[in-house]
Amino acid sequence: MLNASDYQVPADISRWRNLAIGIGGICTVILLAVGLVFPNQIETALRAWLLGFMFACGIGIGGLGILHLQYLTGGAWGVVMRRILEACSRTVLVLALLFIPIAVGVYNLYEWSHINKTDPIVMHRGWYLTWGGFVTRAVIYFALWWVMQYLLNKWSAQQDQSATYEEAATHLGSATAFSGPSLVFFVLIVSFAAIDWTMTLDPHWFSTIWGFLYVAGWSLSCFSFVVVILAYLSDKEPMNRILGKRHFHDIGKLMLALVMVWAYFNFSQFLIIWSGNIPEETPWYLRRMNDGWGWVGLILILFHFAFPYLVLLSRDVKRNAKYLAIMAIFILVLRIVDMFYHIAPSILTTKEYPKFDAFWLLYLIGPLAVGGIWLWAFFGELAKRPLVPIRDPFLEDAIEHGRGH
Repeated sequence: MLNASDYQVPADISRWRNLAIGIGGICTVILLAVGLVFPNQIETALRAWLLGFMFACGIGIGGLGILHLQYLTGGAWGVVMRRILEACSRTVLVLALLFIPIAVGVYNLYEWSHINKTDPIVMHRGWYLTWGGFVTRAVIYFALWWVMQYLLNKWSAQQDQSATYEEAATHLGSATAFSGPSLVFFVLIVSFAAIDWTMTLDPHWFSTIWGFLYVAGWSLSCFSFVVVILAYLSDKEPMNRILGKRHFHDIGKLMLALVMVWAYFNFSQFLIIWSGNIPEETPWYLRRMNDGWGWVGLILILFHFAFPYLVLLSRDVKRNAKYLAIMAIFILVLRIVDMFYHIAPSILTTKEYPKFDAFWLLYLIGPLAVGGIWLWAFFGELAKRPLVPIRDPFLEDAIEHGRGH
């Protein structure tokens, strides 16, 4: 059996962890200072924080979803990336803490908090669009996510401590059996969370596919992030003895599939809403076609879909860790742009649309603030366990698969 001490993270991970918390801390102070010095910019600062929070959730909560998926489907790609997914999933409590500014700033962030007693549509939704309902649901989301990650991580830890592969297979079976029904609830929870945290920024607008947009988008964010981490580790001990070209090829194919799914969901939403031409729905897109926002939409079409789609068709790119990591970083940047497109143009709590000014630079700082803090937590979790599931019955086959042609 493999020795756990031989599969620890490289020592230089601590350097990246310190850098992450340094950047995250500085950017958080900047956002806080702007909110205190310029009270009229509190909403912009909070929206920047919300942008960073949704991006971090895409990797952390997305990692929990992919962890479910890899237990259900098997495959060598899932075995070699499982510990990275587990580390992502164990940041749920950190994400819950990062949600606190959003919960506290509801009145400065969501228009429905101002009109919940005067607007007939918001009033019709009753308790759902109230501060109490909003925060209570968030607590439930994080509690359920925590239970999911706790059980999957517990069985994984027990697998590492197994004396025989038969015992390890029992724990693997428990995780697999749990992941089936749990994944259904996971998709529902992500859907409700996405509706609460971003769709209700426009309280009169709705989309029945909004949740699936975030399920696909967060999955793509997580796969892209994992590729970057794996590429970084691929030429270092011990992962240089584990990872092979076929592992990256498999993950690259999954990234390509999710790029297409993301584009399909977005196009379906646009086609149905635009052709329906219902006054309650079309203004969301009309707003995003004016005042320069149409260019952001074009950027997403060209660089979130068309360019990654064409590049990831290449077998050589998918099998090269460096090239695939560059493509993954590019996609992660466009993931931020996608959520920026959702969040920034929405109506303000003053019932006006935001106007471009120098404070929009906060939208660059927000992802750095939340992302830096989240990365610090992630690297800490990654260092707690061996980089591979050392007692997994399929580990040797997974390593051999990666060495194939």
